[in-house]
Amino acid sequence: MHTYSETARTGGFRTTLRRAEAWLDQYGRKGWIAAMVLAFVLFWPIGLALLAYMIWGKQMFARSCGQSRHRNDQSWTRHADRVGSATGNHAFDSYKAEALRRLEEEQAAFEAFLQRLRTSKDKSEFDAFMEDRARSTASRETGEDGAEDTSPSAKGDTAAKPAGEARPGEY
Repeated sequence: MHTYSETARTGGFRTTLRRAEAWLDQYGRKGWIAAMVLAFVLFWPIGLALLAYMIWGKQMFARSCGQSRHRNDQSWTRHADRVGSATGNHAFDSYKAEALRRLEEEQAAFEAFLQRLRTSKDKSEFDAFMEDRARSTASRETGEDGAEDTSPSAKGDTAAKPAGEARPGEY
Protein backbone atom coordinates (compact mmCIF):
# COMPACT_ATOMS: atom_id res chain seq x y z
CA MET A 1 0.00 0.00 0.00
CA HIS A 2 1.50 3.32 -1.12
CA THR A 3 0.18 6.73 -0.32
CA TYR A 4 1.18 9.92 -2.03
CA SER A 5 0.85 13.34 -0.52
CA GLU A 6 1.50 16.74 -2.14
CA THR A 7 2.89 18.09 1.12
CA ALA A 8 5.50 15.37 1.59
CA ARG A 9 8.93 16.30 0.31
CA THR A 10 10.21 14.04 -2.41
CA GLY A 11 13.85 13.35 -3.01
CA GLY A 12 16.39 12.37 -0.48
CA PHE A 13 19.64 13.44 1.02
CA ARG A 14 20.89 15.15 -2.16
CA THR A 15 17.76 17.21 -2.49
CA THR A 16 18.13 18.32 1.12
CA LEU A 17 21.74 19.34 0.48
CA ARG A 18 20.75 21.28 -2.65
CA ARG A 19 18.04 23.11 -0.75
CA ALA A 20 20.50 23.92 2.05
CA GLU A 21 22.99 25.22 -0.51
CA ALA A 22 20.35 27.40 -2.14
CA TRP A 23 19.30 28.71 1.27
CA LEU A 24 22.92 29.60 2.16
CA ASP A 25 23.40 31.23 -1.25
CA GLN A 26 20.62 33.64 -0.37
CA TYR A 27 22.76 34.95 2.52
CA GLY A 28 25.94 35.15 0.45
CA ARG A 29 29.48 34.67 1.65
CA LYS A 30 28.70 35.73 5.21
CA GLY A 31 26.05 33.01 5.45
CA TRP A 32 28.51 30.37 4.29
CA ILE A 33 31.14 31.50 6.79
CA ALA A 34 28.60 31.56 9.63
CA ALA A 35 27.44 28.04 8.73
CA MET A 36 31.04 26.81 8.68
CA VAL A 37 31.79 28.32 12.11
CA LEU A 38 28.60 26.85 13.55
CA ALA A 39 29.45 23.45 12.06
CA PHE A 40 32.94 23.59 13.62
CA VAL A 41 31.40 24.41 17.00
CA LEU A 42 28.83 21.59 16.85
CA PHE A 43 30.92 18.80 15.30
CA TRP A 44 34.33 19.56 13.78
CA PRO A 45 34.28 16.96 10.93
CA ILE A 46 31.15 18.60 9.51
CA GLY A 47 32.84 22.01 9.72
CA LEU A 48 35.89 20.62 7.96
CA ALA A 49 33.70 19.07 5.24
CA LEU A 50 31.89 22.40 4.79
CA LEU A 51 35.21 24.26 4.56
CA ALA A 52 36.44 21.81 1.92
CA TYR A 53 33.20 22.26 -0.03
CA MET A 54 33.54 26.03 0.15
CA ILE A 55 37.11 25.94 -1.15
CA TRP A 56 36.79 23.27 -3.83
CA GLY A 57 33.25 24.24 -4.72
CA LYS A 58 34.55 27.75 -5.50
CA GLN A 59 32.06 29.25 -3.08
CA MET A 60 34.72 31.05 -1.08
CA PHE A 61 36.56 32.75 -3.92
CA ALA A 62 33.71 33.61 -6.30
CA ARG A 63 32.52 37.22 -6.35
CA SER A 64 29.24 36.18 -4.81
CA CYS A 65 28.10 32.71 -3.87
CA GLY A 66 25.43 32.47 -6.55
CA GLN A 67 27.66 33.80 -9.32
CA SER A 68 29.91 31.56 -11.36
CA ARG A 69 33.37 32.56 -12.53
CA HIS A 70 32.67 31.17 -15.97
CA ARG A 71 29.92 33.67 -16.58
CA ASN A 72 32.37 36.51 -15.95
CA ASP A 73 35.00 34.99 -18.23
CA GLN A 74 32.48 34.63 -21.04
CA SER A 75 31.41 38.26 -20.77
CA TRP A 76 35.02 39.42 -21.11
CA THR A 77 35.47 37.14 -24.11
CA ARG A 78 32.41 38.60 -25.78
CA HIS A 79 33.67 42.13 -25.06
CA ALA A 80 37.11 41.31 -26.51
CA ASP A 81 35.45 40.01 -29.68
CA ARG A 82 33.61 43.31 -30.13
CA VAL A 83 36.70 45.51 -29.70
CA GLY A 84 38.05 44.80 -33.18
CA SER A 85 34.71 44.87 -34.97
CA ALA A 86 33.16 47.84 -36.71
CA THR A 87 30.49 49.80 -34.87
CA GLY A 88 28.63 51.05 -37.93
CA ASN A 89 29.58 54.66 -37.21
CA HIS A 90 32.04 55.48 -40.02
CA ALA A 91 33.52 58.56 -38.31
CA PHE A 92 34.19 56.69 -35.07
CA ASP A 93 35.58 53.64 -36.87
CA SER A 94 38.04 55.80 -38.86
CA TYR A 95 39.06 57.69 -35.69
CA LYS A 96 39.57 54.40 -33.84
CA ALA A 97 41.64 52.93 -36.68
CA GLU A 98 43.80 56.09 -36.87
CA ALA A 99 44.30 56.16 -33.09
CA LEU A 100 45.28 52.48 -33.01
CA ARG A 101 47.70 52.98 -35.91
CA ARG A 102 49.26 56.01 -34.18
CA LEU A 103 49.59 54.11 -30.90
CA GLU A 104 51.26 51.19 -32.66
CA GLU A 105 53.74 53.59 -34.31
CA GLU A 106 54.48 55.26 -30.96
CA GLN A 107 54.98 51.86 -29.36
CA ALA A 108 57.40 50.80 -32.11
CA ALA A 109 59.31 54.09 -31.77
CA PHE A 110 59.49 53.72 -27.99
CA GLU A 111 60.74 50.14 -28.26
CA ALA A 112 63.41 51.29 -30.75
CA PHE A 113 64.39 54.08 -28.34
CA LEU A 114 64.71 51.58 -25.48
CA GLN A 115 66.87 49.33 -27.65
CA ARG A 116 69.15 52.27 -28.58
CA LEU A 117 69.34 53.24 -24.90
CA ARG A 118 70.33 49.71 -23.88
CA THR A 119 72.90 49.56 -26.67
CA SER A 120 74.48 52.89 -25.72
CA LYS A 121 74.57 51.92 -22.05
CA ASP A 122 76.22 48.61 -22.91
CA LYS A 123 78.70 50.40 -25.17
CA SER A 124 79.60 52.99 -22.52
CA GLU A 125 80.07 50.28 -19.89
CA PHE A 126 82.25 48.28 -22.29
CA ASP A 127 84.32 51.36 -23.18
CA ALA A 128 84.84 52.15 -19.48
CA PHE A 129 85.90 48.56 -18.87
CA MET A 130 88.39 48.66 -21.75
CA GLU A 131 89.86 51.97 -20.51
CA ASP A 132 90.28 50.57 -17.00
CA ARG A 133 91.88 47.47 -18.41
CA ALA A 134 94.25 49.46 -20.60
CA ARG A 135 95.26 51.67 -17.63
CA SER A 136 95.88 48.67 -15.37
CA THR A 137 97.88 46.93 -18.10
CA ALA A 138 99.94 50.09 -18.73
CA SER A 139 100.60 50.61 -15.03
CA ARG A 140 101.65 46.97 -14.65
CA GLU A 141 104.03 47.22 -17.61
CA THR A 142 105.64 50.39 -16.32
CA GLY A 143 105.93 48.83 -12.87
CA GLU A 144 107.61 45.69 -14.23
CA ASP A 145 110.00 47.46 -16.63
CA GLY A 146 111.17 50.04 -14.13
CA ALA A 147 111.18 47.77 -11.09
CA GLU A 148 114.96 47.33 -11.19
CA ASP A 149 115.84 50.99 -11.68
CA THR A 150 113.10 52.70 -9.68
CA SER A 151 113.96 51.32 -6.26
CA PRO A 152 114.73 54.07 -3.70
CA SER A 153 118.19 52.71 -3.00
CA ALA A 154 119.12 52.63 -6.70
CA LYS A 155 118.20 56.28 -7.26
CA GLY A 156 119.27 57.45 -3.87
CA ASP A 157 115.75 58.69 -3.06
CA THR A 158 114.54 58.12 0.47
CA ALA A 159 110.88 58.80 -0.34
CA ALA A 160 108.81 55.76 -1.24
CA LYS A 161 106.11 55.70 -3.93
CA PRO A 162 102.60 56.42 -2.65
CA ALA A 163 100.43 53.31 -2.47
CA GLY A 164 97.28 55.15 -3.59
CA GLU A 165 97.85 54.41 -7.27
CA ALA A 166 97.17 50.68 -7.05
CA ARG A 167 93.52 49.65 -6.70
CA PRO A 168 92.48 46.87 -4.34
CA GLY A 169 92.48 43.48 -5.98
CA GLU A 170 95.01 44.42 -8.71
CA TYR A 171 98.43 42.83 -8.88
